[in-house]
Amino acid sequence: MANLVTWTQDISVGIQEIDEQHKVLINLLNSINEAVEQRRSLEVAKEILGKLIDYSRIHFSVEESLMRVLNYPGYDEHKELHQDLMDNIIALSQKLDEGKLAVGVELQYFLKNWLVKHIMETDKQYTEHFIKAGAQTTFKKSSWNISFW
Repeated sequence: MANLVTWTQDISVGIQEIDEQHKVLINLLNSINEAVEQRRSLEVAKEILGKLIDYSRIHFSVEESLMRVLNYPGYDEHKELHQDLMDNIIALSQKLDEGKLAVGVELQYFLKNWLVKHIMETDKQYTEHFIKAGAQTTFKKSSWNISFW
């Protein structure tokens, strides 16, 4: 099975804490892709999508907290994009629940575009500001149990 998204340094925002969280999101996306390709049950896809929603909330909270603490000037716009993304992914989840969306290409396409486009076009915009404001680029201590997800 090929991954829908493979982590590369091109995706990195240059801050390990955030990169590690992005890797978790990519792994969840690839798990949904695998479930679709293996024609696993709708319930399996819903469960993985639920984890993706939950972890996205955590990740967005971390990013937004850093933005506030580090006085990122694009905070309001970025927070709004996070809310739009959450609204869209929750709407997709509800369509799955109601039988109005097949677990397939549409879901895979949306999730891949959502994740990669957001990281590559939006998240990378804060890197320089975060680093100049004193954000550490590598862990001093690991604070996330990444394997849990």
